[in-house]
Amino acid sequence: MPAHDSLPPFEFAFPGPLRDRLVAAVLSGAKTTTTGLVADYEHAGDPLPRAGDRYRVPGSDGRSVAVVEVTDVRVLRLADVDLRHAVDEGEGHETVAGWRADHEGFWQGPEMREALGDPEFAVGDDTMVVAGRFRVVERL
Repeated sequence: MPAHDSLPPFEFAFPGPLRDRLVAAVLSGAKTTTTGLVADYEHAGDPLPRAGDRYRVPGSDGRSVAVVEVTDVRVLRLADVDLRHAVDEGEGHETVAGWRADHEGFWQGPEMREALGDPEFAVGDDTMVVAGRFRVVERL
């Protein structure tokens, strides 16, 4: 069994076109940050990532395509996410407002609400998020 198989997954979005775009951005080097909801980690019972942690990155088909290492983690209010973080997510955002609108749509979408077990889940300025920075250490 390859060593990366024992690593926890670092999943971007849900399987499908969005995940495929995000994984491609990771592999190209365009995406070096990501943002998750503290509520998602808590609901899943998963620990927050820490600098130095390594994860395998699965594609939509579940096959691991890379190993990433977390280099920085900040837990902050959604309103406090800065432009550098938003741009480094590699999704083409040039403003925090554009980045936030896309993320709010995702986090308040039916798949995330189902994953959280809360059909009314909504985000606001005070929603706590995990802003992580990572680097690809191995392409698989």
